[in-house]
Amino acid sequence: MHDETKDSGPGGYAAARLRLLTEEARSGPPRRTALADLTDAWLGGLFAAGTREPRGISLVAVGGYGRAELSPRSDLDLLLLHDGSDPGAVAALADRLWYPVWDLGLALDHSVRTPGEARRTAGEDLKVQLGLLDARHLAGDLGLTTGLRTAVLADWRNQAPKRLPELKELCAERAERQGELQYLLEPDLKEARGGLRDATALRAVAASWLADAPREGLAEARRRLLDVRDALHLTTGRATDRLALQEQDQVASELGLRDADALLRQVYEAARVIAYASDVTWREVGRVLRSRAVRPRLRALLGTGKPTAERSPLAEGVVEQEGEVVLARAARPDRDPVLPLRAAAAAAQAGLPLSLHAVRRMAAAARPLPTPWPAEAREQLVTLLGSGRPTVEVWEALEAEGLVTLLLPDWERVRCRPQRNAVHLWTVDRHLVETAVRASELTRRVGRPDLLLVAALLHDIGKGRPGDHSVAGEVIARDVAARIGFDHHDVTVIAALVRHHLLLVETATRRDLDDPATVRAVAGAVGSQGTLELLHALTEADALATGPAAWSSWRASLVADLVKRVSAVLAGDAPAVPEEAAPTTEQERLALEAVATGGPVLALRARTEPPAERQEPSGDPEPLGVELLIAVPDQPGVLPAVAGVLALHRLTVRTAELRTVDLPDGVDGSVLLLDWRVAAQYGSLPQAARLRADLVRALDGTLDIAGRLAERDAAHPLRRGVVAPPPRVTVAPAASRHATVIEVRAQDAPGLLFRIGRALEDAGVRVRSAHASTLGANVVDAFYVTQAQGVPLPGDEAVGVARKLEEMLRA
Repeated sequence: MHDETKDSGPGGYAAARLRLLTEEARSGPPRRTALADLTDAWLGGLFAAGTREPRGISLVAVGGYGRAELSPRSDLDLLLLHDGSDPGAVAALADRLWYPVWDLGLALDHSVRTPGEARRTAGEDLKVQLGLLDARHLAGDLGLTTGLRTAVLADWRNQAPKRLPELKELCAERAERQGELQYLLEPDLKEARGGLRDATALRAVAASWLADAPREGLAEARRRLLDVRDALHLTTGRATDRLALQEQDQVASELGLRDADALLRQVYEAARVIAYASDVTWREVGRVLRSRAVRPRLRALLGTGKPTAERSPLAEGVVEQEGEVVLARAARPDRDPVLPLRAAAAAAQAGLPLSLHAVRRMAAAARPLPTPWPAEAREQLVTLLGSGRPTVEVWEALEAEGLVTLLLPDWERVRCRPQRNAVHLWTVDRHLVETAVRASELTRRVGRPDLLLVAALLHDIGKGRPGDHSVAGEVIARDVAARIGFDHHDVTVIAALVRHHLLLVETATRRDLDDPATVRAVAGAVGSQGTLELLHALTEADALATGPAAWSSWRASLVADLVKRVSAVLAGDAPAVPEEAAPTTEQERLALEAVATGGPVLALRARTEPPAERQEPSGDPEPLGVELLIAVPDQPGVLPAVAGVLALHRLTVRTAELRTVDLPDGVDGSVLLLDWRVAAQYGSLPQAARLRADLVRALDGTLDIAGRLAERDAAHPLRRGVVAPPPRVTVAPAASRHATVIEVRAQDAPGLLFRIGRALEDAGVRVRSAHASTLGANVVDAFYVTQAQGVPLPGDEAVGVARKLEEMLRA
């Protein structure tokens, strides 16, 4: 073919090119390579006919043509390289090369330069530099081309510390202009983030020898985008990179795909691989550059030797190192199925990325969680979902290595699924994560933030199934919620939220709210005040995550009005408050012992799951947490003392109950009973004797809890990347006839319950009972408080206590 093309001139090349592009059997990389070979031969023939002596002059392909990635309508990027000895001959040769290309109507990007001029231009123009990195010899003086390639690569590697930040900024500016390829309905395959330009940038980073992109799947993603661009060029007959809606079905047909949705899903998957590889690569570039900048100063201070990177613990088996979350040296992913969720939650809470190595190690060793999930796994998932904006990056890291689908197999159906609705900004899967992010901002409005966050993640899980996605999603959500360990009541609530996630906004905007039947129908579907509260927050989060056109102050006011009316209907059927349960035999025993000894008595028991089937035979049961029972003679300061001691021992409080226990007839005194579930942040569980000794000192005032906690916080400040919603403290109206109920909703933190307890003590109120729960990273606590005489607080005093407590938490 090459010889025929040389002899036949432009007409022969055009005919051979047409035959190549219309051969159905040859597509993808083989066609691009064949088209590049054909064009090489034709241009080589033109070059040979235009010069007698090839010494001192050569023809070089650069950019996409240099990579032999010629799509049907691609530009020809050419450099006529010469040594400067005969400018006239070079000009004449340029005319003999360029004009035949133009005569055929092919786009041409050309330049004529000496090696020195090419290097100077590359030093001034980053785009020229990138094109020269892919320089490929076509004809003429091979030594001239080779010398330029060697010099350009050397320049690039020497200047990498300066040029790579410039390249990163160029990529960021382009992403800002063009958007993210993996979410756009009419994406630019080349310019959008995750497109072909970014793939080329990754090649340039690799050529610098400073860092390299994750290789797995990257070549396949690039090939897929190039195949789509080829089909787009053939379909439209134009040199376009924008995949317009009206062309998608035809492009899909050209590629043998079922429909336009299948096409977009393939494009999105490829873009996601490239975008994630870009994130990881640029992070590594930054780490290397920071290390190079710091190393000379460290050597000057420390002498020779390589400094060891500092590792700060974040959770059990998870540490921070050099701005990333990595696994601790003792971590065992093969024996710790909760580790991926624990690492992800810790990373999101700290606002740090998960290291690529850590994610891949967990993915390689991961084994399925038992069904139902252990409590810790569910709590870590809720913490991850409630971490706000950092959740997105961490979730993408898990998804890139298949961990999300391993944890939630139903996720595969919505992954990269397009939404052909101009209102939606995101694919279905990203919309679900975005809804969880938005819901995390509304957790202070609900009593069960864990149910809100999980429902947010699952509310559109039925999309892609036949029929109404809300109906299909209810079935899936019920199964998923049960699998991850929620009880029957909570499963029912989550399923109802998914089934009715459009109910409020559709009713508020399409029905007559003055019609009592409308409000009664919504009340009947919702069923309870708690579910209504959750559904209201989910409705707002869903709309905000959809896009700016989906939510407005008008819609918000209509939904709020409907919620108010429905709440009034539900209030008439409010269930009675259950009576307090009688103490168990063990609780009564501890209470009697506390009366006899005059001091605190406690029992500490680890709660475990039996070993999973796939665990190694020698595996021990996995700890879920610790059940802590404490009985102590009634006295001031019990709540902050216990909470403070637990904080000093790095125990996280999951649930906490505090109440006065009735003693048997004939036994004088009053005993407070605390029934708490706690978990170690990292490390082993403390001994009961040590806990009791510290509790005795805390109660008699010889243990300075506040000072010890302050010293620890100063030495190891909490790394928190999450900007949490502000705490909210309210007085629950008419919640109890015997006490005033103060509700606290806030972000969990070490020592939080100690601070709350001390603030209530300082306010001069008596805590009659307390019900604290940690749901992911959120706490929802209710404190039943009275005056010293044992009567509820007057209204103004109660509001004042709540206001002071909220101010303390905001400080």
